[in-house]
Parts: sequence; structure tokens; C-alpha cells
Amino acid sequence: MELHNLKPAEGAVQKEGKRVGRGEGSGKGGTSTRGHKGAKSRSGYSKKIGFEGGQMPLQRRVPKFGFKNINRKEYQGVNLSKLQELVDKGVVKKEVTLDTLVENRLAHKNDLVKILGNGELKASLKVSVHKFTASAKAAIEAAGGEAISL
Repeated sequence: MELHNLKPAEGAVQKEGKRVGRGEGSGKGGTSTRGHKGAKSRSGYSKKIGFEGGQMPLQRRVPKFGFKNINRKEYQGVNLSKLQELVDKGVVKKEVTLDTLVENRLAHKNDLVKILGNGELKASLKVSVHKFTASAKAAIEAAGGEAISL
């Protein structure tokens, strides 16, 4: 081994990439390997999601379908079984109002509430909410209660 044939160990030296945009003499000056003109040659370029080179993007070519009713009213459903649970716990005695349902976290204060007919109601209750299904109204009245729509 002599001074003229010394070499660093394999993989110890990693060559850094050529610095671009540092003058013509560097071999990568001028356009800095970005080619001429166009969006990709500019600083700050980032491709938008779904961009297809100016062609009409797929999400705009595909036809939209369906119908969204802007006047739709969304009701919070509460089943008869939930009302019976409240009676069993002793939370409700005779009357169920919107406030009672809000206190027991079955609805929010601004919700429109609809009583649904799933489950069985044994207690006689006076229920006053926004809407009832036919089966729920029948079940409440069959148990000796009263269904009042607000």
C-alpha cells in the first residue's frame, strides 16, 4: 500500500448531486434542468389534485345525478322502547315533553323529534313532540296515553 493507491472504504463517500442554477459554467445553469417555459419550470409550482394538464378533469366530466331537497326536515327518531326505559328507571311518571328527552340525551334542544313505533309501551303517558308514526300513536293510545303533536 502506497500513498498513491489509498482509497476510502466502500460506501464511505457519497457524492452530492450537482448544484443547479449556479451559472453556465456549472453545466446546470440557465434553466436549472427544468426545461423551457411552462408551469413546471416556475418556482412555487405544485400540481392541483385532479389536474389533467388543462383537459377537463374527470370529476367535472362525469355527470352528476340525484336530488337534494333543500327544504328537507330532519327528524330525530325516538323509539317507544326508549320511552318505556325512561318509565322503568323512574325518570318519567306521566308526561314526556321535548325538555324531558333533551335532559335524557335522546335529542338536542333544536331537534325536531319523531316518536317511532319500535318496541312496546306499557305505561300510560302523555307524549308531546313534533311527530308520531301511525304505529307509535296507536301504541301510545292503546296503553291509555295521549299523543300530542306540537
